[in-house]
Amino acid sequence: MGKPTGMRAFMIVWAGQVASLLGSAMTQFALTIWAYELTGSATALALVAFFGFAPMLMFGPVAGALVDRWNRKLVMMLSDLGAGASTIAIFLLYLSGSLQIWHVCLAAVVSGVFGAFQWPAYSAAISTMLPKEQYARANGLLGLADSVSGVLAPIFALGVLGVLGFQGVLLIDIITFVLAVGALLVIHVPQPERTEAGTEGKGSLLKESIYGFHYIGRRPSLLGLQITFLFINLTISLAFTILAPMLLARTGTNEGTLATVQSFGALGGVVGGLILSAWGGPRRRIYGVLLGIVGLSVMQIVLGMGQQQVFWIIGMFGFSVVIPILNGSSQALWQSKVAPDVQGRVFAARRMMGQFTKPVAMLVAGPMADYFFEPAMQRGRLLAPFFGSLVGTGPGAGMALMFVIFGICGIWVGIAGFAVPAVREVEDLLPDHTKEKAQATA
Repeated sequence: MGKPTGMRAFMIVWAGQVASLLGSAMTQFALTIWAYELTGSATALALVAFFGFAPMLMFGPVAGALVDRWNRKLVMMLSDLGAGASTIAIFLLYLSGSLQIWHVCLAAVVSGVFGAFQWPAYSAAISTMLPKEQYARANGLLGLADSVSGVLAPIFALGVLGVLGFQGVLLIDIITFVLAVGALLVIHVPQPERTEAGTEGKGSLLKESIYGFHYIGRRPSLLGLQITFLFINLTISLAFTILAPMLLARTGTNEGTLATVQSFGALGGVVGGLILSAWGGPRRRIYGVLLGIVGLSVMQIVLGMGQQQVFWIIGMFGFSVVIPILNGSSQALWQSKVAPDVQGRVFAARRMMGQFTKPVAMLVAGPMADYFFEPAMQRGRLLAPFFGSLVGTGPGAGMALMFVIFGICGIWVGIAGFAVPAVREVEDLLPDHTKEKAQATA
C-alpha cells in the first residue's frame, strides 16, 4: 500500500503541524514571561523577536532556490529538525542554570535560519499536493493550526509552568517537533513538473537565488502587491512587537491578563481559519487582501484605545479573525499565478520584499517605546495633554498610542491598494499558471 497523497496526506502533515506549533507557542509564551521578569524591558523582547526573524529574510532567497532544487519533503523535515535543535539547546542551558538572554537570541538565529526553508517549502508543497480549488481551504487550515496553538498555548503553558516549571514546557516542545517530523515520514509529497519559467530560472545558485526577484519585478501587479504588504507589515510590526510589554505594563505584570488576551486572539484566528476553510474565501482574492488590511488596522486601533481587558480581548479577537482570511486569500492568489517549480524562489523573494521592514521595526519599536512614547505619555509630560483622553496615561500608555498611530497608517495602506489599478486588478491582469502551461503545450 502506497503512502497517503492529496488531501489525506495534507491532513496528516497538518495534524503534525498543530502539535509542533502548539509546543513552539508554549515555549514562546514561557520565554516572554521569563525574559520580561528578568529584564523588565520591551527592548529585550524586541531583540529576541529580531534575531528570530531577520535570518529568515537574509537566508530566504538562497533557501527558496534550494527548495526548488531539492526534495521538498526532505526540506520540510530538515526545517522542523533545525527548529527543534534550538529548543533542545535552550532546554539544556536552562537545566544547567546558565540560560541568559543572549543564549535565547542565538537560539532564535538558528531557528530563523531553518525557518527560512520552512515557509517556502510548505507553501510550494501545497501546489503539488492539491488542486487549485483547494488552495484557499488548505491555507485556511494552516492558519487554523497556528490559531489553535495560540488558543491553547497560554493556558497549557501556565498550567505546565505551575506543575513542571519552564523545563517542562521545553520538553513538551521537543516531543511535538518529533511528532511533526514523523507525520512527514509517512506521506508522499510530489515534486513539481518543469515549466517554461523553471527552465528560464535554472542556472547557478546565485542566479536561482535572485530569480524570484526578477520574476516579481517583471510583473507590476505582483510587485505592487508586495509593496502593499511591505507597508502593512511595517505598521503591524511597529505595534505588535510591543504588545506583550504593553499589556504587562498596563496591568502591573499580570500574566493572567496576557494569557487571556492572547488566547482570545488565537480563538479569533480559529474562527477566521474555520470561516476560510468552509467558505474558501472571496471569489476576488484581492478583495480579501485589501479589505482585510483595513479591517485588521481598525482592530489595531481598538487594542490601543482600550484600557480594560474586555477591549483588548475584542481588539485581539477581531484582528485575529481577519488575519487567516487576508493571508489565505493572498496565498491562494500567489499559488494560482506562480508556476509550481519556481514557487520556492518566488515565495522566498516575496517574503523578503514584503517583510524586510519587520526586523527594522522590531529593532526600533522597543527603543521608541522605552525612550520616547512611554516617558512622553506619563502624566503632565510631552504627549499626555494631547492624547491622554484617548489612551490614558501612565505605564503602557505610550505603547498604546503607538498602536493607534500605526493602525491609522494601516488603514491608509489598504485604501492605497484599492486606488492602484495594477494591485486592484491583479487577478485579471495575470493568467493562472495552469493556463500558461496549457498555452505552452498547445
